[in-house]
Amino acid sequence: MKRILLLGAGLSATSLIKYLLDHSITEGWHLDIIDSNIDTALAKIDGHPSGTAYQMDALDAAARKPYIEQADLVISMLPAQFHVEVAQDCIALKKHLLTPSYISASMRILDAAAKAADVLLMNEIGLDPGIDHMSAMRLVDSIKQEGGKLLSFKSYCGGLISPDADNNPWHYKFTWNPRNVVLAGQGPAACYREMNELKYVTYQRLFKQLDNIHIDGYGNFEGYANRDSLSYLHTYGIEDIPTIFRGTLRRPPFCKAWDVFVQLGMTEDHFVISSSAQLTPRQFLNAFLPYKEGASVEEKFRTFIEEKQDLFELFQYLGLFESKQAIGIENASPAMLLQKILIEKWTLEPKDKDMIVMYHDFIYELNSTKYKVESSLVLEGKDQKYTAMSDTVGLPLAICAKLILKGQIKQRGVCLPIQKEVYEPILNELGQLGINFTEKQTSL
Repeated sequence: MKRILLLGAGLSATSLIKYLLDHSITEGWHLDIIDSNIDTALAKIDGHPSGTAYQMDALDAAARKPYIEQADLVISMLPAQFHVEVAQDCIALKKHLLTPSYISASMRILDAAAKAADVLLMNEIGLDPGIDHMSAMRLVDSIKQEGGKLLSFKSYCGGLISPDADNNPWHYKFTWNPRNVVLAGQGPAACYREMNELKYVTYQRLFKQLDNIHIDGYGNFEGYANRDSLSYLHTYGIEDIPTIFRGTLRRPPFCKAWDVFVQLGMTEDHFVISSSAQLTPRQFLNAFLPYKEGASVEEKFRTFIEEKQDLFELFQYLGLFESKQAIGIENASPAMLLQKILIEKWTLEPKDKDMIVMYHDFIYELNSTKYKVESSLVLEGKDQKYTAMSDTVGLPLAICAKLILKGQIKQRGVCLPIQKEVYEPILNELGQLGINFTEKQTSL
């Protein structure tokens, strides 16, 4: 009997837990789940004999170590900043670890220690990062094997709502952490390479500089720059490629409207608004509009957006001109107040389903002919329990865990899922589970 320890049983862990329990009898596994909310863990185990739930603070190192010690493999679904602590425990106790999060600098420096302990610390094995890496590397390796020369790689991903749930003018609802959505794009400028020229997009321009993308059967999307694309040059072994870009997908006109919040300053999180608990949505909006004697909030806002009626209606839908009730958050930043307003309008209804969209655009040259490869994944959630986000984050983790426990992954140290021995069986099984890419190649 091999024991798998899962730290955290939140929304993204639902499909992961189901897969591990569904395969536990045939594979000889037992799943231990540690979560601060015992009811959440018990509900997801649902009486399965191969699962045990423990109520505990997984951040308590002394409390979690005995459970890591008796495990054969650990999966951390904790907030990303806590993965390193868990990784250090796993190295000390010689246990493999999986996480769906980006490799941090502090995680990377554990590589030598993990190798010395004969331990695999596999990170970025979820959706984005995760499926993006694996699907991209499959195409990169295939093109290189043909003898092709890569000229351009653009990749986009978005957590959205299914067409059936698309019933508001923003064409968006929260399918993951609302705070991360509100703060998206803040920090260092996004960086990418276009025809061998370095390009930087600051937060103030992020939602203005957009790519238009069409996916057959699902219509049009917008893509804005995401993080530092240049780091993937080395990761994918494509250092000499002239163009590389990674972005986030939204439906139009989301980005155009969100840019209004950015330009007004309503997404800022580094200062507190005075008397924030008493502010109504109307007062909150007015606080960021210039003073104009005798002008209403509506008039000032129309002036700011240059009388664009389509934009005005989007903000009207959010209730930003209403003054009946205070937002009601003490010592709040603008971002916190905005998040509260948005949650009231963008929360999924009971019957709503989410949708994951991933799109890769490759251009390569072979025998003096240029080719364009478009690879797209669209997955709609089953319901609000088994969401598309849960499937695409959790199932790669689960399949990778199975491969490690069966001894089919030989890598050690701090790793990404970019080796063929990892991505090929995971993508193949994901395909069998209905998570498939559609590929189209055309000559240019």
